[in-house]
Amino acid sequence: MNRIKKGDQVIVTAGKDKGKKGDVVRVLGDKVVVSNINIIKRHTKPNPQANQPGGVIEREAPIHISNVMLFNPASGKGERIGFKVLEDGRKLRVFRSSGEAVDA
Repeated sequence: MNRIKKGDQVIVTAGKDKGKKGDVVRVLGDKVVVSNINIIKRHTKPNPQANQPGGVIEREAPIHISNVMLFNPASGKGERIGFKVLEDGRKLRVFRSSGEAVDA
């Protein structure tokens, strides 16, 4: 089970976008794509078959998972994640500082 999942709100802890918040769009192994974070300019050729125009396109690039922390709305800060195993065998993500469940 990953500590960070699609749809989580995270805060960036390192890099040019340090301190910014965003939602996780995709998880790619040990990297995540966060909305409006790590924006790059991509020069693309037009592709008539895909009905895609050419030009300079801005999009999000992946950022390493170690450079983001899950945002805790209760404390207003990024916090570390731990796991708690329930009686029925399911794993639950919890904030390490408070012990409260992430996906309540």
